[in-house]
Amino acid sequence: MNVLFLCTGNSCRSILGEGTFNHLAPEGWRAMSAGSQPAGYVHPRSLALLEREGISTEGFHSKSWDDLPVVPDIVVTVCASAAGEVCPAYIGNVLRTHWGVEDPAHVTGTDEEIDAAFMTAYRILRTRIEAFLALPLDELTSNRSAFKAELDRIGTLMPDDQTSPNLQSA
Repeated sequence: MNVLFLCTGNSCRSILGEGTFNHLAPEGWRAMSAGSQPAGYVHPRSLALLEREGISTEGFHSKSWDDLPVVPDIVVTVCASAAGEVCPAYIGNVLRTHWGVEDPAHVTGTDEEIDAAFMTAYRILRTRIEAFLALPLDELTSNRSAFKAELDRIGTLMPDDQTSPNLQSA
């Protein structure tokens, strides 16, 4: 099964999704990423974060959804509607879900604040990807509506709030 992580620029969130998914996925599952308006580069902070997490970044490049090597079975859009972005609509008979994640590329501030935004996006995606891969995938691939419901539910998950330094005292 092929999973496409899709956003506008294909420089941050979709790259983080592709790398993380492929790092964790079982045999037979593969992720790719693309954008509707590719930035033409992968954000260096995305690559650095993945490398720090022990995830290979070999071959990553910003690409258009017109340049996919295979047709995806599942499309996961990661544009955050709260950021006012318009997510691309992928045409085709694929299973679609939306996992909105704020774009860390738009964060300004100190290096620490920007790095924290990238880590937040990564942690959200990793939480959702781990939940995806914990599903009974063999069963769900034959039940499209149940699979869609599970993927949509996963799109609302957030990392455990107790791991956030700002919430430990709560």
